[in-house]
Amino acid sequence: MDLYKKPHFRPNLGPKVVSNLDSNIYWASWPMYPNKREDVDHLILDSLSVLIQSSRWLDLQRIGDKKAEGNFLHLFYGFFIHMASLSTAQCLGSTSISSAYRRRPETKAKSLPAPPTPKPAEESSGVFPSSSSSSTAGFGNADATNALTLVEKNRIKINKEKEREARERKEEVNRKIASKKAISVILRREATKAVIEKKKGTNSKKLLPRTVLEALHERIKALRWESALKVFELLREQLWYRPNSGIYIKLIVMLGKCKQPERAHALFQNMIDEGCIVNHESYTALVSAYGRSGLFDQAFSLLNRMKNTPGCEPDVYTYSILIKSCLHVFDFDRVQSLLLDMAIQGIKPNTITYNTLIDAYGKAGRFEEMESTLMEMLNQQDCQPDVWTMNSTIRAFGSSGQIETMEKCYEKFKSAGVNPNIKTFNILLDSYGKAKSYEKMGAVMEYMQKYYYSWTVVTYNVVIDAFGRAGDLKQMEYLFRLMRSERIKPNCVTLCSLVRAYGRAGAVDKIGGVLRFIENSDVMLDIVFFNCLIDAYGRMGCLSEMREVLEMMERRGCKPDKITYSTMIKAYSRSGITSRVKELQDAVIRKEDT
Repeated sequence: MDLYKKPHFRPNLGPKVVSNLDSNIYWASWPMYPNKREDVDHLILDSLSVLIQSSRWLDLQRIGDKKAEGNFLHLFYGFFIHMASLSTAQCLGSTSISSAYRRRPETKAKSLPAPPTPKPAEESSGVFPSSSSSSTAGFGNADATNALTLVEKNRIKINKEKEREARERKEEVNRKIASKKAISVILRREATKAVIEKKKGTNSKKLLPRTVLEALHERIKALRWESALKVFELLREQLWYRPNSGIYIKLIVMLGKCKQPERAHALFQNMIDEGCIVNHESYTALVSAYGRSGLFDQAFSLLNRMKNTPGCEPDVYTYSILIKSCLHVFDFDRVQSLLLDMAIQGIKPNTITYNTLIDAYGKAGRFEEMESTLMEMLNQQDCQPDVWTMNSTIRAFGSSGQIETMEKCYEKFKSAGVNPNIKTFNILLDSYGKAKSYEKMGAVMEYMQKYYYSWTVVTYNVVIDAFGRAGDLKQMEYLFRLMRSERIKPNCVTLCSLVRAYGRAGAVDKIGGVLRFIENSDVMLDIVFFNCLIDAYGRMGCLSEMREVLEMMERRGCKPDKITYSTMIKAYSRSGITSRVKELQDAVIRKEDT
């Protein structure tokens, strides 16, 4: 077949053609014009370039084997120059590229020893071999290859160093710019905070929105209702302020938790006056505020108002919140009426509703109603028990001393796929501790350690109280030190357990150590702690210290209650000081009259 008669034939230099380099047809079909040798040369070099760029080392090897069959040996000198720029570490196995082309056809490449260290570029006679030596040395000159590789490495290293320096200069400039911006923002935020605290300054209406909102949300979260209302008034004075129903709802919920229903109602009216959208969430927040304060008449009246207001109909959350408020005072009659009203309205109880009922029945000791509510919950397809259901149930049985029933419920919930959490183990520890089942208590602690349940302040309080009740002061003090070493802050419950245990053991000095710890800490003391302290001193007959505690209460602004006076009356009666008993009884009577 005479391929030279096709004047416009030119091979495609893609991967498909490159793979056929060892065929005689390909070698014969290269010339576009058979009388022009340079066309053949350019085509060969193009093919070599394609193979180099795609790292087709085996095809390059076959070209090297074919070089003796053609008259284009002069082309491989330029090919060697290009190959010399490649690293000698790029090998076929352990054989360098140059050695692969020096071997004879049908022979395997042999691994060569490491080449000698190349001389510096300036000392060598030249990187590229001369034309006279190319016929003898070919293109396998290892010294030239290594020298060129060293030059390329140095050039790459210098370029990388320059890029790194430029990048560092750019980062330094950006860092300075960001620092200036951060300082400006900090100064403006600090100025805004100063205005919030003092409500002074000529620019009190041009404060940063983010800072004011952060200050408001911090006070809402901490239930600091007085400070929160002041910040809210400052917020309303800002030029950028726009009424937002979400902020109003958060404030109303906070006031409900702080037992401020009148202020919650006033905010509700302000929200309406400012044109905010009033929906069932707004009404539910106000219902919760009334319910938490025990104002059930107002709460039920507002519930009826919601029923008659389009778009504000009560939902399951409204009823659940009101049911929870009634259960706090154990008003089960109102709860039954609410459940009946839900059925009439076509509202099904959800998991939260059932959990609230189960928890309330358990705390009231009404176990039959609790179990019937649990069974009703299990019969609902779209309302399955969760870990809150589990905790409420085992807490009810554990606090009443029904340890076996508690353990059975725990196993049933686990078999149903409900996994316990840290609160579950706290309930188990507290139940076992009060039942003096210290072995089971230790087993729970080992289980928590095995499965990496981190202890909380509640866990430490439960365990410290259990060892204190058992009279193991050494272990109790060890846990208290461990608690502080893990940076878990003790609270009043922790200190009450310590004082109560030391009072039973008659360790007056240890109680003094607790008081010194309080002086060096920021623990907020309440009436419960002072009553425990008075009881501990009264048990040990330390009447003078007991009177000092009463004075301490007055200094801290903590007013004594009935438990305080009754505890002191018992202590004086034990000591036979009847005159002091009479004075305290009169004080109790005067307190009741006021």
